[in-house]
Amino acid sequence: MSATATAANPAAADAAREARAEIAPASPVPTTKGKSTRAAKTAAEWLTFDVTVWITDFNSIEFGFYKNSRNRAKSRQFTTDMDIIAEVTENGNRTGLLGYREELWKKAATSMDKRLVVKLFTGELGWRATMDLMIGRSLQQTVGARGFPVSCYSINTNDDDFMIYLERSANKMPWQTENFSFFIMHEGRPVFYRFCRNYFSVTGNYTLYNQQGQPVGSLTGSLLTIGGHWRGRLLSGAHDKRLLAVMKLFCATIIFNRGARRHISTLFADLEAGRLDPKLETQEHDLYLNPRRVR
Repeated sequence: MSATATAANPAAADAAREARAEIAPASPVPTTKGKSTRAAKTAAEWLTFDVTVWITDFNSIEFGFYKNSRNRAKSRQFTTDMDIIAEVTENGNRTGLLGYREELWKKAATSMDKRLVVKLFTGELGWRATMDLMIGRSLQQTVGARGFPVSCYSINTNDDDFMIYLERSANKMPWQTENFSFFIMHEGRPVFYRFCRNYFSVTGNYTLYNQQGQPVGSLTGSLLTIGGHWRGRLLSGAHDKRLLAVMKLFCATIIFNRGARRHISTLFADLEAGRLDPKLETQEHDLYLNPRRVR
């Protein structure tokens, strides 16, 4: 073999490798890596939590001797009639508990004394937020809506100077979905949000929209549970601990939604017929007091 042919062999081999590389299919390894990267990026964009409703009181929080007394010792917001109904978990760890004042809701007479008070605690029973069904405000809105039940809630978070007011919209036709609106003060400016119930939702699925009408969160219910279960998602860019608290408390609103509407409708019917002597319950009365009044 001549020296020229010998030198040409390596060049031909290199050319053949380059040609095979151009016509060979792409390796699946980079594609898999790309999918993993996109999935990780998508997961990082959303904060998630789960709210699971308990169907009995046989749980580690309430079951046992002197449990109620010990729980009250942990937080003065844990009243004697407090019933823990759900736990909040994030990444498999319990980060919160939802409870309501059972006596005020279940044992009170069908009058304006019957109110729904829900509280959000940390996993260690530290108080996080309280949501009150405002009977006076709800009746006012229902009177204005000519009998359409408008439930109104006030939300008090433990480290905020402003109250948050969550209200059901009276602008609803039979074929329209349910909407609840509220706003949160951020750097001195109100930021508006709206919960909208999804069409054909059996489990109480809601989408959270910002003031530009863009979806920034969701609550998705599950059919495969006895008590109730919701998976919550919130866009990381919209993350605010007060907004997260509202979303978790709103799960309790879904649980009691039908009962709250029925209660407001009954009160309105009695009010219109003259059977109801309007009187605010003491704690709700105090929530309406003028902070600038002379004391």
